[in-house]
Amino acid sequence: MTFWLTWREKAHERLDGVGLLALRLWAGQEFLWAGYTKLSAGLPAPAWFAGLSFPFPNHFLSADVNWLAAGVGEVLLGLALTLGWWSRWAAGGLLFITYVAVYTVHFDLGWAGWNQIDSEAGLGFKVPLMLAIMLLAIVTQGGGQYALDAWRGRARRTSSRHA
Repeated sequence: MTFWLTWREKAHERLDGVGLLALRLWAGQEFLWAGYTKLSAGLPAPAWFAGLSFPFPNHFLSADVNWLAAGVGEVLLGLALTLGWWSRWAAGGLLFITYVAVYTVHFDLGWAGWNQIDSEAGLGFKVPLMLAIMLLAIVTQGGGQYALDAWRGRARRTSSRHA
């Protein structure tokens, strides 16, 4: 009986954080790709993007600055999220970018875009909503034990014990 309890505890210990790793990898690569696509298109912002109405505080910025900020933010924060470096902050920043994207681009489809990812009118907010839920899990739970954050925390605890 002790063997099974010990084995179960060890398995749980090893698997703890695998879900957060999967969320980070999936969401991170999605944002990396989205940011790369924006940056590779260059400036100025596309006409469809320039005609959008941005929420506060982004409405103070030009369309070109919003385009560049979204691309750079998605790449840098997506990379940080993928690696698990400052996971909560990266997920929070990407959550804000997702909010702006839903507000400006995706939400105008309303519920019509809910049950489909692509429609003739464009992209609904189903995928951004799923990404937002993934990011919210990382904001509230952290990057997990397989994140650089966890390694940094272990290194800090080790060095403080030896000091």
